[in-house]
Amino acid sequence: MSVNKVILIGNVGKEPDIRYLDGGVAVATFPLATTERGYTLPNGTQVPDRTDWHNIVLWRGLAQLVEKYVHKGDKLYIEGKLRPRTYEDQNGQRKYVVEIYAENMEMLSSRPSGTNVSAAHDASSAASAVKQTVSEESHSSEDLPF
Repeated sequence: MSVNKVILIGNVGKEPDIRYLDGGVAVATFPLATTERGYTLPNGTQVPDRTDWHNIVLWRGLAQLVEKYVHKGDKLYIEGKLRPRTYEDQNGQRKYVVEIYAENMEMLSSRPSGTNVSAAHDASSAASAVKQTVSEESHSSEDLPF
């Protein structure tokens, strides 16, 4: 038995990139930053904050939610799987990247006071409904954006 499970809480690093593949399948990608807070050792040495960047990929309904509600700086809970892949860049150099294919997403950012509470509640309800169907769907090689 093996397990491939990732849980992250972090901040969206830039506006999500949303694409629609042939057949109308939505794919959202964006970087997510997670930060371990710095601390001071007993001898007085300062250990600085450490920020790691993660490449997040969301499909179908979750991607459509990202398109409507997620923006740079938002705090998210992401649950998914690690997926490594290789590709060639424009110079022909082989590159290796690890992506997180999200199966669940929860929006943790509080909304500014002028934000419509009903819209935020609708987004959370929609995310819960989509979460249930994402794990039932499989990704065929024709769905891949690369």
